[in-house]
Amino acid sequence: MNRSNRVCLLDRSNKSKLKGSGWISANWSGYANSGNSKSFRRISGKWTVPFVLPSSASSYSSAWIGIDGFRNTSLIQTGTGHDFVNGKPQYYAWWEILPDVMTLIPLTVKPGDRMSAVISKRKGSTWLITLRNTTQNWTFRTAKRYTGPQSSAEWIVEAPQVGAAISRMAHISAVTFTNCRLNGHNPKFTVAQRGTMSQKGITISIPGKPSSSGDAFVVRNTQRQAAGKVYLHKRP
Repeated sequence: MNRSNRVCLLDRSNKSKLKGSGWISANWSGYANSGNSKSFRRISGKWTVPFVLPSSASSYSSAWIGIDGFRNTSLIQTGTGHDFVNGKPQYYAWWEILPDVMTLIPLTVKPGDRMSAVISKRKGSTWLITLRNTTQNWTFRTAKRYTGPQSSAEWIVEAPQVGAAISRMAHISAVTFTNCRLNGHNPKFTVAQRGTMSQKGITISIPGKPSSSGDAFVVRNTQRQAAGKVYLHKRP
């Protein structure tokens, strides 16, 4: 599969948006926490695998948690993929450490499954990636070497890279992230940490405001279906 995830491609054309009420990206939507080098050593979160609706052309999406990738070029991550390719939906699990491409996890993923993920630094440069499907009752673990700056942490829905370009975003149901933790604590999300996916001036995917507890949020796709085609809402 010639598919991979990328670091955040920030749109810096709207400086007031980036400074005040969140950030805009061509490929990410969700929440990102930035800090100094070595700030983050453990991230976790839960989400439900979304349903993929038909589109007139192949389309792709990922939901994941990760360390780095926001305002830096490193990234360690794990999550689920939900694509519509050759007229059929596809669902799967994966992990990835840039610059290497995505590695598939050969275990069953279905829409509606409950996922739980943890990425944690162990000893030295060794990190443990854990992804659990609580619905299907499986757990995947792998220990890998990672030497990124540990200066950001994210909970993201992404339009991944396919071939050499950012893909057409799959039309998916809402993705709810819950029980988000950073270094073992509630991240207490703020609106300033919220990122909207926008491509060519069109809003593709929007995260809602944080929950009252500060550790959960919903990402909604703004595409809508009609006659087997995908239509996009223009950003107001």
